[in-house]
Amino acid sequence: MDSAKRIMNGTWGEVWLDGDYVSECYGLQAKVNVNKEDVNLCGQMATDTKVTSIKCTGSLRLHKVSSRMALAIGDMIKRGIDPRFTIISKLADPDAYGAERVVLKNVSFDDLTLADWEVARNGTVEAPFTFTDYEFLDTVEAR
Repeated sequence: MDSAKRIMNGTWGEVWLDGDYVSECYGLQAKVNVNKEDVNLCGQMATDTKVTSIKCTGSLRLHKVSSRMALAIGDMIKRGIDPRFTIISKLADPDAYGAERVVLKNVSFDDLTLADWEVARNGTVEAPFTFTDYEFLDTVEAR
């Protein structure tokens, strides 16, 4: 890194949900949690581990400007249907070495906030989710 200005700032983040731009999004996190099982080996005092699976989780954070999530999943989950989505995240700070895009596949939202407000406070919605696959469309390499 040649300068602190190369640090990517979330102000330049964008999100698409099933191809629709989510302009009210102010944050997104997607993580791959590695599940491991302890393995004890003869002649070795330290316990080693073996990766047994992964769990992909995330959260979409939105300013409350519409009923987007209720419209996207509300009616279907009431009828027992598990709707699945594709999320594309893009982070493209103009001072960075490039843009990073990742697609999250088979996204399933974990809950639906029906109401959550407080006087003198801007409304927000947190939409946690799981997903089963991901792919980087663009990556950034330091020069």
